[in-house]
Amino acid sequence: MHAAETSKTHLLYLLLKERITSGAVAPDQRLPSEPALAAQYGLSRVTVRRALDGLAQEGLITRAAGAGTFVAPVAAQAPMVADLSNVLAHLVQMGRDTRVRLLAFSYGVPPAPVARALRLAPGERTQHSLRVRYLDDVPFSYLSTHVPERIGVTYSEADLATRPLLALLEQSGVAADKADQTISATLAGPEAAEALGVEVGSALLSMTRVVLDAEGRGIEHLAALYRPDKHAFHMELTRTGGGSARRWEPSSPAPTPPPKAAGAPAKTRRRQP
Repeated sequence: MHAAETSKTHLLYLLLKERITSGAVAPDQRLPSEPALAAQYGLSRVTVRRALDGLAQEGLITRAAGAGTFVAPVAAQAPMVADLSNVLAHLVQMGRDTRVRLLAFSYGVPPAPVARALRLAPGERTQHSLRVRYLDDVPFSYLSTHVPERIGVTYSEADLATRPLLALLEQSGVAADKADQTISATLAGPEAAEALGVEVGSALLSMTRVVLDAEGRGIEHLAALYRPDKHAFHMELTRTGGGSARRWEPSSPAPTPPPKAAGAPAKTRRRQP
């Protein structure tokens, strides 16, 4: 497909998606036929069909032979919400409430920016993994993670595919103390688009997080891409100060329950299926 044709397909896909998600086109309402859409927007029927294919893949429309194309009923699924004020506790909870698919797993020298962020020695290797996380069988995050090799070797590839990474890190004897996190926006490249089930060039939330231990040593570098329709970031703010010094500050997160004692029965620590 030529780049110009891809651009036209994506523009029509975005236009129709916006009309559907905004409620301008109601659930169960019939969309115009392919020839009608092609004439309305001055596009070929092939371009229209590809745009509709993208909407169908996202579950936004349904097609019935001989009946037409209809807006799908509103899904009851709510997006995963990340609490920015208590990020480390959220990571473990998200690992319990979602499932993950491991795409790649290897060891090697990481890119220079990752090595600097983790404060690695020259030539020090990391364990690198690519994962897709699902909520109710819908992909919502594409995760590229680097962990120093000395930590990564304490758990297996199978462990990473079935348990939250932060829990595996702490099981290895390291304790996450703080994290530096940056959130921005980006466009989906081919690999991320395929993994997340979106069109190439779709808008995604981008987050980079470096987790440190109490001594300031890097224990995890995460580069994550999120579908904005399936993931949101949340923070509660409190108005503080007086006069011209009044400002918004993050509210203190609720305390998390203490971990179970080491001698607790195994059934209290086992991840629920």
